[in-house]
Amino acid sequence: MSNIKMLDKKEETDGDIEVSWVDQERINEFSKYNAKIDDLEDQYEKLKQEKEYLDDVGMELELADEEELVRYKVGDAFVHMTAAEAIEKVEKESEKLGLSLEEVKHQVSTVQEKMEALKKELYAKFGNAINLEKE
Repeated sequence: MSNIKMLDKKEETDGDIEVSWVDQERINEFSKYNAKIDDLEDQYEKLKQEKEYLDDVGMELELADEEELVRYKVGDAFVHMTAAEAIEKVEKESEKLGLSLEEVKHQVSTVQEKMEALKKELYAKFGNAINLEKE
């Protein structure tokens, strides 16, 4: 049995849909937002992983003696400091990463809202003739 079916008049498209300059600009804008979402999601995952690493380091440092000297990485160099000082620095860095994660989340939601608005406009005009969904 064949899976071929006839399209309804509603589903049938001309194939010769007029794409104006404004429409093309909207499609390009949607594409840019789509790429930006991918970049932001990658950035979010990297920040999240780095925060998890810092949390693990903080837990390990809490097990150490507070006066014990530990090596703390600053840039490309290691600096000797007490475990208490290292814990303090790790906590501050973890807070900064938490704020960065929240900022990236906010940026993602803002871009998604813009994409949804564009998607509505473009689907309203082009219907089934355009595919704006991620694969």
